[in-house]
Amino acid sequence: MPESTSSNPTVTLRFSQAVVQAAERLGVRLPAEALSRLDPSQDRVPLTAQDALWESICQSTDDPLIGLRLGLEIQVGHLDSAGLMVMSCDTLGDAVDTLLEYFPIISEGSHFEARAERGGLRLRYRPGFLTTLEVRAEAVLGCLVHLSRWVTGEQFRPGAIRMQHGQRDNAERYRSLLGCPVEFEADDYSMLLQESDLAIPLIQANAAMREHLRGVADRMLASLSAQSLAAQVEALVREHPHWGKEKVAEALGISGRHLNRRLADEGSSFKLLRDAALYQMAEQYLRTDQRLTDIAEALGFSDESAFAKAFRRWAGESPARFRDARQ
Repeated sequence: MPESTSSNPTVTLRFSQAVVQAAERLGVRLPAEALSRLDPSQDRVPLTAQDALWESICQSTDDPLIGLRLGLEIQVGHLDSAGLMVMSCDTLGDAVDTLLEYFPIISEGSHFEARAERGGLRLRYRPGFLTTLEVRAEAVLGCLVHLSRWVTGEQFRPGAIRMQHGQRDNAERYRSLLGCPVEFEADDYSMLLQESDLAIPLIQANAAMREHLRGVADRMLASLSAQSLAAQVEALVREHPHWGKEKVAEALGISGRHLNRRLADEGSSFKLLRDAALYQMAEQYLRTDQRLTDIAEALGFSDESAFAKAFRRWAGESPARFRDARQ
């Protein structure tokens, strides 16, 4: 199974340290080798080191919901300037908008999307990794629930949580930890906010602090964007699966040859990035009832056979077998 292949995606050091501290509070003892990969002299941690950290966590405990419990331990201050900006917003709706814009500061590659639904807003999490995916996705949703409660002074209660994977423990334990119903084998990882939730005032609202932090966060985002061409390529592939290298390069304002050179400098290639993005999208589609022919078309393949051939190369099994196993 392929891993995320952005050349140098990173996670803020503060968040990685928060995961370690939360694990220790929960009685999970991590090996020194995993901890040694978190260099305190650097502001950011490579995603590969974060992958190794989560693998060590999963190997060090038998608790199937360790990710969810860790997420519920994370504090706003652990999310760097992006978290502090979220905390200083006027309302929960403003905080959601801020999270959407500045989440790359916390973790590159992954992102949040917001979609209006009848009576509310669904906040969706799109992971940019594959290592210990289920555990880490639960950690992110647990963190999202906990922080939403905290910044609103416990006024917020999630309407419902969706998990794209099957339940890892009994449903009652999920409900007990999250305080809301949880749907499994869903189309996405997401949290539902009622329309009234968006107007809830935040207890630490501070306009002056927010504007100061915005300047800091904007500079951090600009720096990350300049460093991670691969992340921009992946985002364009996800948005336009039918596009080839030349079309993506055109959207970035460079030639296809220049794109090749810059990605090679980052230790990656267009093919690796495109394959990783399409594979993750294919997994998401295969958890729905869409026909394989329609999925192949949506992902930019000429026909179902071409899609099946590519999927076997990525996953080591056919799309039909993958779907059957998950159902």
